[in-house]
Amino acid sequence: MEEMLINEQDINYDTQSKDVLVSGIAADGFLRVIGVESTNLVEKARITHNTSPTATAALGRMLTGTVLMAKELKNETDKLTIQLKGKGPIGGMATVCRIHTKNGAAGALKDVVVKGYADNPRADLPTRESDGKLDVGGLVGKGFMNVMMDLGLKEPYSGSVPLRSGEIAEDFSYYYALSKQVPAAVSLGVLIGEDLSVLKAGGFMVQLLPGAPDKLIDDIERSISFMPSVTTLLNAGATIENILEDITRGYNLDISDRVDCDFSCDCSKERMEEALLSIGKEEIKKILEEDRGAEVCCHFCNKKYKFTEEEIAALL
Repeated sequence: MEEMLINEQDINYDTQSKDVLVSGIAADGFLRVIGVESTNLVEKARITHNTSPTATAALGRMLTGTVLMAKELKNETDKLTIQLKGKGPIGGMATVCRIHTKNGAAGALKDVVVKGYADNPRADLPTRESDGKLDVGGLVGKGFMNVMMDLGLKEPYSGSVPLRSGEIAEDFSYYYALSKQVPAAVSLGVLIGEDLSVLKAGGFMVQLLPGAPDKLIDDIERSISFMPSVTTLLNAGATIENILEDITRGYNLDISDRVDCDFSCDCSKERMEEALLSIGKEEIKKILEEDRGAEVCCHFCNKKYKFTEEEIAALL
């Protein structure tokens, strides 16, 4: 069986100015492939939260994996929330993703918007002695990943799995295997430059659907195992489509969807009012009596909203 290595001769070089999410099918429908270049949105998150290098990689992988999973959203009212609760120095991380649809049509993606934060964005660890790479697993530690998907049904879907490694990609794969019973290969990466900015970020997910023949499974596993990292390929000039095409070479990949994605927060003063109301009447009274006002900060974008004494009184 031929080993499917990627080299410069295999790649049609292109430059993408926007982050993009692409998806398609291959192998007569037995393969579902999703890929994203997320460089800009991960860099936005780094600047917003002033993350350390290892935290940039951890949160960047979380954001990228969340965008990949956003393909399950169909309507603008749908919402995907992922919480990672580890015992490592970074504490917890949370991401929230929504979609915009074309003319409000269900299933017609127009763009994907994601936001996220880490409890301790400045937490950091030395690189691993074994390979010199960022120790994302050590920064995250042992814990759980919770996935909540609100699709407008009576009850939101909720699933929780223990973290396998804290390296994020393996944990996403484990979630699909355990909660969805769908074998999925997930690769996520963040490449950081000497100035600590994000040079490249991206990832892909390959799902094997029921009935996939053994030869297909072997070929895809071999293809992925011999590939350089997704950020190495992106940094060399490959597009995310190039990467998906190489993974599925010989299996007639059909890219059916290509949409923009971005890091953006939808917070507002009205939403912060709702947050204040949620703490209860007695706590609001206490704020009014002791502080004569309040300042509420959004975890996702660090924007601060000030409430005057009159505004707090009006909430009562």
